Amino acid sequence: MYLRHVIIPALLSLLCAASHSEPPKATSVHEADAKCASCHREIYDSYLKTPMANASGSAAENLKTTSFIHAPSGMKYVVGAEDGKVELSFYKPSTPDLKTTVQLDYFLGSGHLGVTYLYLKGKYLFESPVAWYARNNAYDMKPGYGQIAYMPPALPMEAKCLRCHMSAVQASDAGTFNRYSNLPFLHTGITCEECHGDPQRHVETQGKAAIVNPVKLAAEQRDSVCISCHLEGDVTVERAGQSGLNYRPGDSISKYLTYYVRVGENLTTRGVSEVEQLSESTCKRVSGDKMSCVTCHNPHFTPTASEKIAYYRSKCLSCHTQPGFVSTHHPENQDCTSCHMQRLAAENIPHVAWTDHRILRVPEASDVDHALKGNMTLKAIFSPDATARDQAMAYYRALMEGDQSFETTAWNQLRQLEPQIQNDKEALDALGNLAAGRKNFDVAQRCFERALQLDAVDSTALSNLAVLFARQGRIVDSEELLQRAFDLNPDVPGLAMNLARVQCSAGDKQAAVQTLQTVISYNPQQEYLKKQLDPVTGICGGEAIK
Repeated sequence: MYLRHVIIPALLSLLCAASHSEPPKATSVHEADAKCASCHREIYDSYLKTPMANASGSAAENLKTTSFIHAPSGMKYVVGAEDGKVELSFYKPSTPDLKTTVQLDYFLGSGHLGVTYLYLKGKYLFESPVAWYARNNAYDMKPGYGQIAYMPPALPMEAKCLRCHMSAVQASDAGTFNRYSNLPFLHTGITCEECHGDPQRHVETQGKAAIVNPVKLAAEQRDSVCISCHLEGDVTVERAGQSGLNYRPGDSISKYLTYYVRVGENLTTRGVSEVEQLSESTCKRVSGDKMSCVTCHNPHFTPTASEKIAYYRSKCLSCHTQPGFVSTHHPENQDCTSCHMQRLAAENIPHVAWTDHRILRVPEASDVDHALKGNMTLKAIFSPDATARDQAMAYYRALMEGDQSFETTAWNQLRQLEPQIQNDKEALDALGNLAAGRKNFDVAQRCFERALQLDAVDSTALSNLAVLFARQGRIVDSEELLQRAFDLNPDVPGLAMNLARVQCSAGDKQAAVQTLQTVISYNPQQEYLKKQLDPVTGICGGEAIK
């Protein structure tokens, strides 16, 4: 079985248990921003009440205690507190004695739309398979797992999925998807630094040294502060040799990430598309660079429910100053957003609704221009320097996320770029995976070997080159590569299964059993893994590597 690039851990999802040592904790936004409060007390007090400041924290700070039974799999999930610890338990009601419990360490999500939880097993960070959705006031499975008929495997939490909810997010250890030798992030919530940059000189000089003020930046850099977390598109691609973790306020996010959308796609059916929607509005097109997210939103202040109508109406009237708007335009309804910025469900995120930022003049015609999908080609948005490599990787990522119609385009574009991507391990891994899927094993092997020359612990290249070696009968070489990858990622079932098969082929049944026992410790409810330990029908009973 080939491991398909970095998307594989997202397909492999959740849970483990057993002993849980207390790790050091990230500090809260309250503590991290305390140095700013000495001079900016009013802003500090106001900001602490915003969704950004409360985007994450200790699990106990945002605990939703209840249970949930997932009908397709028959699994029961219980979130609660025991002896001062927040815990998630999961089991089948028919076999309660096989219950697994993990201690939850952090919550993620302000609760405005929903909340999920993170937990550590040793140095490995995972996400709960269930989330609490505000719209339903109840738990349900994470997106993508609603209809599966089994308990999902452990869901690794990668650093790139943390950066918009936590602050000072650290990269995972080299070669791993979710192992952090130190703290995965230094602070919970979004701290001042995430929008204003490093404050050290500003603090040392008692405010004399400048700090980043987004509203004073050039339009592209100003908008990048918001885009870095509030734009997702259909596909987001890290540029060659770059990481979104490296973005800092004052820079252009397009140096690190490129964003792609499907031509003709409905702009109301995706989450995290506010920036894209706003760019389509008449308000933005007429105002140009004078209008930005902060025209209507104050990052330091969130109006209460009783303040919202007047607050946002005042934003509209700051531009629409004609007497008719102020006095005679629907005097019976002062809530401009109820007609012009309706809340619409995002199809790719169940149970949530997003405000339509297209600011439509006629709400009834909201989807007339967008109802029919186009030819499903991808185009770059907010990415002025996007390259042919970025576009090829966008098609590849869309393929990895389940759209098989993009396979030919991804293959043709990456294959053509092979001479130019010899120092780009992510693109080499992508081309290698595509080549292996097409049984073009010479190209695949060449790509994986080059990727390992660039990064000796590239787990994608290690595991997939090992599969090629196993098919060639090079069992010793295959086992060596798989063991290196598994030592870094012992929580990944697909990797463990391949290693155990090779170990069986090498006649080392004891090593295969140890490999399976290790991965089961991270995935205790995976019955298919436990069945592989059977001496007759299990993995050493003759099954060949796939």
